[in-house]
Parts: sequence; C-alpha cells; structure tokens
Amino acid sequence: MRPENISLKPLAEIGSFSLLCLFLFFGASDVFANSGPALTLLTSNEEGSEYGLSLQILVLMTVLTIVPSIVILMTSFTRIIIVLSLLRQALGTGQTPPNQVLLGIAFFLSIFIMKPVMDQIYEAAYVPVENEEISFQEGLNNALPPLRDFMLAQVREKDLLMFMEMAEQGPVTERSEIPISTLVPAFVTSELKTAFTIGFMLYIPFVIIDLIVASILMSMGMMMLSPMMISLPFKLLLFVLVDGWGLITGSLVSTFA
Repeated sequence: MRPENISLKPLAEIGSFSLLCLFLFFGASDVFANSGPALTLLTSNEEGSEYGLSLQILVLMTVLTIVPSIVILMTSFTRIIIVLSLLRQALGTGQTPPNQVLLGIAFFLSIFIMKPVMDQIYEAAYVPVENEEISFQEGLNNALPPLRDFMLAQVREKDLLMFMEMAEQGPVTERSEIPISTLVPAFVTSELKTAFTIGFMLYIPFVIIDLIVASILMSMGMMMLSPMMISLPFKLLLFVLVDGWGLITGSLVSTFA
C-alpha cells in the first residue's frame, strides 16, 4: 500500500481525545513560538554581558501537563467516572472493579459519546490543516465550536448564569459569544450535579437491601455479624439479574442524547 492511499480518519476516530490535545498543545506552541521577546528574559550585568533565559520550554511543559485535564473536563468523562465510582461504593465491593477498569470504561464510553463531536472537529479542522488549506491557528479556531455546542447542550442555565454574573459579563445574543473561560467551569459544575443526582438514584435500591438485611439480623439477635457481609451477595445477585452494567452504560449514554 502506498503512503498516499493511507487514510488518517480511522486513527482520528480512535484517538479523538489525542487529536484535540494536539490541537490545543501545538496551538499554544505556535502562539508561544511567535511571541518572541515576550517569553525571553534578558538581563545585563555591570560588564555588559547578556544572559538569555527562554521561558518557552517551561510554558510548553506546563501546557502539556494541563491539556489532558482540560480535555477530560470538557467531555463526558467526568460524569461517567463519578457515576461508576459511586456505583462501586453502593455495591460495597471495595476496589472491585479496580480503578484501571473504571477509567478504561469511562474513557471508551467517552469516545463513543464524543465521536460525533470529534468527527466534526476532524472534518472542520484537521482535514483543512492537513491539506494546507488553512493555517493551524484557523484550524484551532474551527475545532472549538463543536465542543462548545456539546457543552452548551449539557450545561445548566442556572450554573452558566452564575458564572457569567461572577465574571461580570453582560447578556449575550448568540451562543458563540459565551467565552470558554466561563463555559468550562459552568459545564463542570453541571456535570458534577448531574453525576451526584444519578449516584443518589443508584444508591437507593442497595440501601434498601442493607436495611432489610440489618433488620433481619437484629431480629435474630445476630448483632455481632456485619450486615454488609450478608447483604453483598444479594446486591450482586440483584445487579446481575437486572443486567446492571447494561442499564448503567445505556442510561449514561442516553443522558447525553
């Protein structure tokens, strides 16, 4: 197969989060590289010698560190991982499933949910930049609107207004006028509220089982026996019988519809 016949679209679909990370990272790199003296500290001693201290590497390493966290907080990952963690606590299974499994489930569910958004980013930003039709900075600007629309579809109006008031921003007439610096914290706050609401609903049936088992043990005079140890098999049995993982994953995906 010749190199020109290789399609990059499947790679972009599989590594959708990496694509956005590259846009943000190299976009920042381009801005920092073109800033010139703004990122260079020059000092002179009494003898007239100059010492150049470039801050570009420091800034780029900082951006590289925070970009994955930013991308995670701007997608469906936050809601999914919190719900899965609360589910594990409600079941009372300790560290089962382990954190690596929960992170893997949350990551690939996020890719599944964010695929339409990443397809738009691929077509509107990556392809034109790859074909040298637009500059990288223009591609970065084209990559933000699909992600902005996704966050606006999930954010609570109350949270968005709260952050706009704190930022002393006036009313806007178009959705595109809402700055990312205001939209992201409002989106994260809304995701936390939604995740804890779903977690509360998940806790109810398992708490009922714990209460029933504890009442039965106390009525039998077996107060020294831990109710959690007896109720755990019943909670696992209930979770398996109702196809809990299918219900949880399906419900989580449907909340982003």
